[in-house]
Amino acid sequence: MSTTQSERLRELLEPLVASQGLDLEEIAVDSVGRKRVLRVVVDSDSGADLDQIADVSRALSATLDDTDAMGEGEYTLEVGTPGAERLLTEHRHYVRATGRLVKFQLAGGDELVARILQVDDEGLDLEVPGVKGRKATTRRLAFPDVERARVQVEFSRKDKKEEEA
Repeated sequence: MSTTQSERLRELLEPLVASQGLDLEEIAVDSVGRKRVLRVVVDSDSGADLDQIADVSRALSATLDDTDAMGEGEYTLEVGTPGAERLLTEHRHYVRATGRLVKFQLAGGDELVARILQVDDEGLDLEVPGVKGRKATTRRLAFPDVERARVQVEFSRKDKKEEEA
């Protein structure tokens, strides 16, 4: 997708998404055979439920039908949320991932897996899990030290209430 088309789509769609109380996270146009697929990813601090996704999808579809933003050819509109293992790229993503386990690629090439405890303008307070029976430790990580961060899926995380019992 050309930068111009991407910028035009973002300018067109972002106000509609915001009017539904959501953030426009990503726009992608992919070719699938002869058809094109417009993928729109939305989110909010409290997440997006199915009703919100449906409302946004209807609003975006109506606007796209009334404009030539997608050109004359056929396309399919897909609206969804970032998913469980989302890449953290914006400050708000880190805030939304508070309490979650995240895998960090650090500027020096090291990797770190830790739970986000708190986020401020300069960086993150993390809980690094203990290994081999050792207690967890805390660590401060500045945003410039993070090259890449991705939320990790946890299947067996114990709830704090279970741990305290």
